[in-house]
Amino acid sequence: MPQIVVLPHATLCPEGAVIEAPKGKSICDALLENDIEIEHACEKSCACTTCHVVVREGFDSLDEAEEKEEDLLDRAWGLEATSRLSCQAVVGDDDLVVEIPKYTINQVSENH
Repeated sequence: MPQIVVLPHATLCPEGAVIEAPKGKSICDALLENDIEIEHACEKSCACTTCHVVVREGFDSLDEAEEKEEDLLDRAWGLEATSRLSCQAVVGDDDLVVEIPKYTINQVSENH
């Protein structure tokens, strides 16, 4: 079963984590099922960017993002070339290393 290595995040996963995720499960669901409470304001319906992650390793094993996801990612805080919405990125055959950005659009707007 593929593994997801979650890099340390100050509030959601301070120590980092290594979790198993079956092929076909979204990164978001895998994180939530392993008590990593990634934000998902739209309830995983591909309507916001709060579940944004940066895939540091294994990006090419994911299916390509659809146009709707790409359009939303353009508004994500800390967008990188390997950014995905974790509710849309489905685990494939390869292990992944993901980083949860420090902020989401919701957090940035709440803090300013």
